Amino acid sequence: MSVKNLNYLFLAFLFAISACKRTEQKPASDSNQTQQQTSMANKIDPKKFEKVVEGDSIYMHVLKNKSGIEAYFTNYGQRLVALYVPDKQGNFGDIVLGCNSLEGYYEPGTDYFGSTIGRYGNRIAKGKFTLDGKTYTLATNNGPNHLHGGDKGYDEVVWAVDHASNNEIQYSRTSPDGEEGYPGNLKVTVRYVLTDDNQLQIFYEADTDQKTIVNLTHHSFFNLKGEGQGTILDHIIEINADHYTPVDSTLIPLGTIDPVAGTPLDFTTAKPIGQDVDADVEQLKHGGGFDHNYVLNPGPKNEDGLTFAAKVTEPETGRVMEVYTNEPGMQFYSGNFMDGTVQGKNGEPYVYRGAICLETQHYPDSPNQPNFPSTVLEPGQTYTSACVYKFSVVK
Repeated sequence: MSVKNLNYLFLAFLFAISACKRTEQKPASDSNQTQQQTSMANKIDPKKFEKVVEGDSIYMHVLKNKSGIEAYFTNYGQRLVALYVPDKQGNFGDIVLGCNSLEGYYEPGTDYFGSTIGRYGNRIAKGKFTLDGKTYTLATNNGPNHLHGGDKGYDEVVWAVDHASNNEIQYSRTSPDGEEGYPGNLKVTVRYVLTDDNQLQIFYEADTDQKTIVNLTHHSFFNLKGEGQGTILDHIIEINADHYTPVDSTLIPLGTIDPVAGTPLDFTTAKPIGQDVDADVEQLKHGGGFDHNYVLNPGPKNEDGLTFAAKVTEPETGRVMEVYTNEPGMQFYSGNFMDGTVQGKNGEPYVYRGAICLETQHYPDSPNQPNFPSTVLEPGQTYTSACVYKFSVVK
């Protein structure tokens, strides 16, 4: 073979190597981000949420936005099963606790994960309240008290899907008169919207044919590092509340509205959750940490007129979550009753203080506390409530 032909072969060899290198380097960060997002999303198999229970079909629906955020919902309890949001590197992670299959939600310890809570979110003392001189008796499913709707609350029923699109879904159900002891046929609709500016918006409406009480809320357990990724003690939180409702040893409000100033419950200036969670004060001993209703300040408000309630920042991932609402209160729970017995979607245990809940609401035990904002709904009135979780990153 001539020297000339050898040179041609050598040049062709170099060109082939160069082409291979260019091919290997071709996937850009956007492509990698898409691949990561897809791999995260594939952890949830919608087929594992398909079932017919007493004639009602259970299945999964996925909301998506232009930023690549995905929210996985099942109509069993209106549960937010998974929520994939980006970190400061553009990597997507699931930030809500939950289960990989429908059957997982039947297990102890997963009762309220990601669900809608009703007919009354939070606690009612001794499981009793009175309307127009008539006393109603509810299940006492949390020590001596009623919690989150009773033995079979809204988190354990199948909801009808009114309509669904790429970024919105609406559920509805009529809670019959006498269900879990509550009076009145209550027609409830809940609409979820995932906006392109990374807001997960929740809108509640309810109508009744008989005087009743209503207090609906959303109960996702959040860990901005990712579900199953350790504790939330390094999460930095700000709560827009100068006051809270102190509780007794069974977590029922004492009836007073007290200032947070000078107490470990003061989050008006942002601080890590772990800074004061184990402070030697009676209120934290009652809840084993933070498990209190905060009385939200009336402002500031966002562009939709909803009050800023809280902001949570996770320093390692840079993920940020803000909460907005038209409710007067918000329950802040620091995962004090988690014990590591539940295994998460990624195979890791959900450890003690492995998540937080930020539940916008009327105050606990309001039907028995005349100085609290009323939760009574009359026929002809429409109950409305809104909660927004807005996601962003800080570098």
